[in-house]
Amino acid sequence: MAKTEVILTHNIVGLGGESDQVKVAAGYARNYLFPQRLAVPVTSANKRQLESLKQKRAEREAHEFNTMTELAKGFTKLICVIKVKTGEDGKLFGAVTAGMIADELKHQFDIALDKKKIHLEAPIKTLGEHEIDLHLHSEVKSTLKVRIESTTPLAAPAEAPKDEKPHSEKRGKRVEAAEATEAKPKAEKKSKAEKKA
Repeated sequence: MAKTEVILTHNIVGLGGESDQVKVAAGYARNYLFPQRLAVPVTSANKRQLESLKQKRAEREAHEFNTMTELAKGFTKLICVIKVKTGEDGKLFGAVTAGMIADELKHQFDIALDKKKIHLEAPIKTLGEHEIDLHLHSEVKSTLKVRIESTTPLAAPAEAPKDEKPHSEKRGKRVEAAEATEAKPKAEKKSKAEKKA
């Protein structure tokens, strides 16, 4: 596959930032990067633009750093609530992913955050509060509290009157007592028979 060297004019995740010279597939450059004005071919005229591109990159990175630093402070005060369906035992159907957390941040707080910045070791599969690591910028990290709640109401156990024991418990004790009195005569008969022998 033919490669061509280009100068990036915009930040492209996974490829590089403004002013970076990178090698990409010729077709990718011709069909996507050049028409979208995301890159320019490496020429002596374009190389002269490098200083202004470097400045543009420095400004963008400084702005991103400041924005993410402010955002990091705000995240420590937030609790993102995610409602999920659960079975009767409280187990989740499926799991909560970084994408779901990003969607809820947008929905609840109008914060647009790339799901790649939300670091989950594994999808969340339990109810309750969880602390999630956020890698907002190469130099800015934060944590977010996420509370997973069930939309399925748990069946509340029927309460017995406080002064009375539940009916089944009384019945159980009565049966035990009856079995004990039946067992006594049998044991006595057995010991008498043993004495005779």
